[in-house]
Amino acid sequence: MPNTVKFNPDYPEITQSNSLYERALKVQKPVTQTLAKGPGQFTNGVAPKYIKRGQGSHVWDVDGNEYIDFNSAIGPISLGYAYPAVDEAIKKQLADGITFSLMHPLEVELSELIQEVIPNAEAVKISKTGADVCSAAIRVARAFTGRDKIFCCGYHGWHDWYIGITSRNAGIPEAIQNMTYTFEYNDIEAIKAALDETVAALILEPFIFEAPKPGFLKELAEVCKANGTLLIFDEMWTGFRIAIGGAQEYFDVKADLAVYSKACANGMPIALLTGRADVMELFNSEVFSYTTFGGEALSLAACIATINELRDKNVPQYLDEKGALLKDGYNTLAIEMGTDIYTRCIGYNCRSMVTFTPEAGNALEVKTLMQQEMIKRGVLWAGFHNMCYSHSDEDIAYTLSAYRDVMPIMKEAIQSGNVKQYLKGDVLEAVFRKVSNYNIKPKKIISSLVQ
Repeated sequence: MPNTVKFNPDYPEITQSNSLYERALKVQKPVTQTLAKGPGQFTNGVAPKYIKRGQGSHVWDVDGNEYIDFNSAIGPISLGYAYPAVDEAIKKQLADGITFSLMHPLEVELSELIQEVIPNAEAVKISKTGADVCSAAIRVARAFTGRDKIFCCGYHGWHDWYIGITSRNAGIPEAIQNMTYTFEYNDIEAIKAALDETVAALILEPFIFEAPKPGFLKELAEVCKANGTLLIFDEMWTGFRIAIGGAQEYFDVKADLAVYSKACANGMPIALLTGRADVMELFNSEVFSYTTFGGEALSLAACIATINELRDKNVPQYLDEKGALLKDGYNTLAIEMGTDIYTRCIGYNCRSMVTFTPEAGNALEVKTLMQQEMIKRGVLWAGFHNMCYSHSDEDIAYTLSAYRDVMPIMKEAIQSGNVKQYLKGDVLEAVFRKVSNYNIKPKKIISSLVQ
């Protein structure tokens, strides 16, 4: 019988997933288009590999198994799968066409809407992916300042200027690698000491899971301004989730440039760069950054519909309230079950993460065990609670009941000293997310988090 959310006598049957995977191995390198969705992040032998459809907060794999999904397509699903208002906007535009030979009116309409809701949006640029707009922001910052060096903190996509600092830097000339440096989040004194007249831009995720220290972001903006360095907020995760206007609105800090993508179109591919008019003006003549599909109308329609829903329904407040139930509920359970020495849930309510302490032993093994047991119980689990508007009280109550079942298994496995014997599939792989330590070029992967 297929594994469903309501009835979970065994691990899911994944025959069709495995068959597709074997076919993929023969024709794709790599088999996944983003690491966070790949087989290395879902335990081989237990977890499904292919999702066929979604509705609301639930998804169904190719074998027909149903799951509550807290991954939200690695971020883009902010309202829910097959969300009616967005889908209707897409269908309406589809009847008129997708991509055209001239600009489309929705480009203007969306940009005006963005200017209403994003604090620094004196001007707007539309593209397709987060990596695109991050790289456009870096290029225009270098052109505007006449400087080359970049400081970064967080994950900023796959392009050369950033990936050169990571362990996956093959194919990137050393000269490019040597122009980007990392800094520690919340360490304003180290940043002050490092900034000089060669630094074009400082780019960071306003927060990942750790909260900024009081005044950190505002002081960062002041320090950058004093040094003639442009401050760029990478709001792929924070934009439209922590507040409609993202971290800029939430923390009342304006960045010179800001980039958005994941949450603003409920799954359709679009990315936004916002910023100062004098900086953005350079795209008109000196800086080249264009793409054929930037004006693709289905995504424009979806983005407008999504932002209107997010604003009209006050979705960030909903995500905060429901996310708190899940995060606080997990931590309360951990105390109750005596597992708080091994695990806790951290982050902002709209996007929290289950973590494991050194006392738990090998964190990847423990995470694998929790994943296999949560998947058995009908929760597509990767360690994150990426909240969307369709996550219901019932979803949260069910998920907490699954955690209540799984925590004693985790505790027993850890205390046995051999977590591996409890695993039905392969241990999850570590993949880089970010690097740290200012001015250090890491030679190995140091974190298991990924976009």
